[in-house]
Amino acid sequence: MRAFFKWGVSAAVLGLMLANGGMAQAGGKAFKVCADPNNPPFSVKEGSGYENKIAELLAAELGQPLEYTWFPQRLGFIRNTLKAKLPDSEEYKCDVVVGVPTGFEMAATTQPYYQSTYVLVYKKAGPLGSVKNPADIDNLPAEVKTKLRIAMFDGAPGTTWLLNHGLIGQGIPYQTMTGDVTQSTAQILARDFAEDKIDMVIIWGPIGGYLAQSSPDTFELIPMKSEPGLKFEFPMSIGVRRPDKERKQLLDDLIARNGDKIKAILESYKVPLVDIAKPANTKKEDH
Repeated sequence: MRAFFKWGVSAAVLGLMLANGGMAQAGGKAFKVCADPNNPPFSVKEGSGYENKIAELLAAELGQPLEYTWFPQRLGFIRNTLKAKLPDSEEYKCDVVVGVPTGFEMAATTQPYYQSTYVLVYKKAGPLGSVKNPADIDNLPAEVKTKLRIAMFDGAPGTTWLLNHGLIGQGIPYQTMTGDVTQSTAQILARDFAEDKIDMVIIWGPIGGYLAQSSPDTFELIPMKSEPGLKFEFPMSIGVRRPDKERKQLLDDLIARNGDKIKAILESYKVPLVDIAKPANTKKEDH
C-alpha cells in the first residue's frame, strides 16, 4: 500500500539528525500538534481519536513529548494554529496537522499515509435493509424512495450522487461546518439516526466507520466507488508550514517506516481504506 513512498531521509540520516540536534530546527523539544478538541473519530482532547494515536506514535518515534494546541476545526483553524505564533515570541504554537487532504492549499503536505472513500451508511432495521450496494437504491420501489430521509451536506460528493440518482428531493440539508463547536459531524449524525430523523447518509469514510463501530448492530456501511465525473476516494496527509521542508521530509520518512503501525491504528477505528493512488507528477514542495 505504501510501496510508492519516497524515503526523503534514510534511517541512518535520521539517526544523525537526532544525535546532532537536527530536530531543534525541525521539531524543537516537543512534537507540537494542531488539533480540534472535539472531532471524533479524528481528534479528541482526552486523546481517543485516531489522529491522537498517530501523533503519539510519531512523537514516540522521535523521542519527543507530545503537545497540543486546541482549536475548533472551523474557518480560521490554520490561521489560529499552524500559522500562529506565541505572544511576544517567534515560536509557533504548533507545527503539524495530522490529517489534511493531500495537496491542501493552506499547508505543505506529506506523502499520503492513507486513502479512504465516502461511504453509504444506513440503519439495518430501516427501509434500506435490503440494500447491498448503492446501485440497489435505484431499484427500490418508488413508494420507498419518496419517503427516504437522507442527510445531505453542502458541497459534498454525496449530494452530487443524490442529484445524479434522482434523490435530491429526499435530502435534508446539513452544514459541513456548524457554529456549535460542542457538536461534531459524527456526533450530530449519531444523534439524528438515534432520534429517527434520517434513514441514510453518504459521508466521509472515517465518520461512517465511527458510526458503525459505535453501534455495529444498528448500522450498515457500504463504500462508495468513484464514477465518471464524481470522485469519492481521497488521500490524506500530514500538514506543515510551507517553508518547513526539513520537517516535511522527516515526516515523510517516519510515515514510510511506520506504515504498518499507522494502518493498524486506522483499521482499529474501522476507517475504510483503499489503495493509495500514485499522485500526478508535481513539484516536491507542493506535496
